Parts: sequence; structure tokens; C-alpha cells
Amino acid sequence: MTLRTHTLPNGLRIVTEDMPGLKSASIGLWVGAGGRHEAAAENGIAHFLEHMAFKGTEKRSALQIAEEIEDVGGYINAYTSREMTAYYARCLSADVPRALDVISDIVLNPVFNIDDIETERHVILQEIGQANDTPDDIIFDWLHEVSYPGQAFGRTILGPEEKVAGFGQADLRRFVGRHYGPDRMILSAAGGVKHDEIVAQAEAIFGALAPVGRVTADPAGFAGGERREIKDLEQAHFALNLEAPGYRDPLVYTAQVWSMAMGGGMSSRLFQKIREERGLCYTIYAQSAAYDDTGQITIYAGTSGEEIGDLAALTVAELKRAADDMSEAEVARAKAQMKAGMLMGLESPSSRAERNARLLSIWGRVPDLDEAVAKVDAVTVAGVRDWAGGLLGARAALAVYGPVEAAPGVDAIRAGLLA
Repeated sequence: MTLRTHTLPNGLRIVTEDMPGLKSASIGLWVGAGGRHEAAAENGIAHFLEHMAFKGTEKRSALQIAEEIEDVGGYINAYTSREMTAYYARCLSADVPRALDVISDIVLNPVFNIDDIETERHVILQEIGQANDTPDDIIFDWLHEVSYPGQAFGRTILGPEEKVAGFGQADLRRFVGRHYGPDRMILSAAGGVKHDEIVAQAEAIFGALAPVGRVTADPAGFAGGERREIKDLEQAHFALNLEAPGYRDPLVYTAQVWSMAMGGGMSSRLFQKIREERGLCYTIYAQSAAYDDTGQITIYAGTSGEEIGDLAALTVAELKRAADDMSEAEVARAKAQMKAGMLMGLESPSSRAERNARLLSIWGRVPDLDEAVAKVDAVTVAGVRDWAGGLLGARAALAVYGPVEAAPGVDAIRAGLLA
């Protein structure tokens, strides 16, 4: 593997990783503009803009955008997260210049035709409706909102219907003008790629663009809280958030190992105790998420309304027990799962391109994979137990949905953790 970086005078950062033997590649633009960069009145506009990028540019229609990539067997897509928006394509190596030309065109030259705005508005409203009708989707939006109440970081990516219904050309152009500068973009490519050729093409496309300057998002503060929605559903959905480290905190690897040991697979504590031994649920897991200045451990399960109290009590008991008796074997297994996940995932050019863009945005460099593996290896049983003990006093947020009359409240859960 050969990883190379380059920065244009206007701030555009370029990172490529040649993966010998591959005949395909992934290439994309990662823009430092996500949900947390929106003002309250703009909630949902970053995602709306992602949709509009595919509706047509000054030289391509929506159909031509799709055809130009799919005619050569590739695909093109995008996503919006809380901290970034990404536009990317997968194609054969010979078609990387074509993919970069299309991606840069949709990002830099969208026309925002009024009729297309109305069409896509309807599509997004349908997407919001679908999410609202999917309990194990909407519960995570609610959980995030009560974890970070009254903050940009806590608002949904899709935005509320009333905001999305009002966005127009001027709103989209204003957001682009504030955030879509070369100094807030990373061009990342991996697979069968040629660094010098990508840099030369990027200079021709982006070199004359003016930077937009630094944009600082409001800090995120995990506050915690509760949302309870009673509805006649087959399942009672239970989602618990506990405050955890951001990705610059050295403890982030300890938190990830703990999360994997608690609920990262079929051998994990929560799966074994609550599903296998007690049969209280079909799905239960724990996962960690880290951001620029905050993080969270999320535990999710679906159960019956009659058993949600037992499920919550057993979850609290397992969280407490882990602070005292997390074993060497459990920690070793969790570390092996994490390392294998990292290594197997990075056999894909798309995963490589995304990893490199994300790490470059965090650290200003792309740490070697061995560096990440060494940090996982450095996590100890004592460190996991100590961190788990501190977690018992951390802030918590709870979202429950369905026949949840018997579910304990977040205060009762926190009291149980501290008892």
C-alpha cells in the first residue's frame, strides 16, 4: 500500500492510497459540513443539499449524472452525517478521471432548479415519514435529541418536516457559500489509483477556488434526559446512551473495547445473559460512537411490554458487574474482534478512502494502521474495569417506544447504576 497526501494552496487536501493488484477504485469528496453546522432554522439543509447535488449541474442533467457513472459499470452515492457530507463513486481504475469530474461537478456546480427543489423536497418528506414509521430508526433520533438537548449536535440529520418544507434556493446557496470551500474539503481515493494524475486533475478543477475560512461548530455537551412514547406496537424498544469519550480522548479505545465486550457480538455479556439465558429479546447490542468533542455508548434492545422492566434491570446489573469482574478472556476477545473488524473492513477501496478522509480531518494526517492496532493492544483489563466503574456515574439518556408503560425512567436507571 502506498499512501500519499498533498495540499493545494487554497487548502484542499488530497489523500490517495494505491492498493496494488486492484482494478477498481473509490474516489470522493468529504466536506466538513454536517448536521452540527446548521443553524436551528436550517436543520436538515445539509441533507437536503446532498440530495440536490444529484438533480443537475450547469452541464449535466440528473439522468446524465447517473448515466455517466453507470455507463462504465460504476456507482455514485452520498451521505450526510453530523460532522461531514460525503460524495463518492466506485469505478474501474481507468474511469477514475471520469468519476472525479462528475463528483466535482455535482458538488461545485449544482443549479438548484426550482422544480427540482420541489420534487426532492417531496422525496425527503417521504424519507422522513418512512423513518418516523420505523421504530428502530426513529428511537435513535429521539435518543440523540435527549442526549444533547437544545443543541445543533442533538438535532436530526433529516430535519423536521416544517423546516424541510420551507427551504428554497437562497437557503441552499447560503449554506454552500458558507461551507463548501476547498479548505473544508478532502479529496480521497483508494484502490487502483495514480496519485500524481489525481493531484493534477484536482488542481485544474479546484485550484482557482477561494477558501471560505474556518467555521466553528457549537460545542456538544452530553446532558442526558428521557423520551417515552407509548404506542400499540408489537415490540417495546429500549435505547440507552451513556456519555463516552470523543475520538481525540486517549480513553476512546478503552471505551470501544468495553462496548465490544458488553454487546458487540453473540459471545458478549448482554447477548448471553439477556437473550441466550433469559430469552427476553431477539436483538440486543452495545456500540460506541466518537465525535470531535463528545462520544456515547448506546445499548439497544427490543422486547415485549411485559418484559421491558426485567430487561432494563438485567442490563443495569450487567453494567455494574463489568466494573468488578470483566475478565482477561473477554477483553482479549473484544480486542481481537476490533482488530479483525478494522483489518477486514479495510480490504475494500471504499473503506480505505473513507478511513483516510476521516483520519485526515481529525488529525491532519493519516496514522498508520499499525498505530491504531497498537492502541487497541494497549488496552488492559484493569483499564477497562476502571473505565466501566466511572461509567456508572456518567450522564445517561433514555428513549423507549411502544408498549413501554412498565419501563423504568432514566433517573431510576442511573440510581440503579450507582446503588
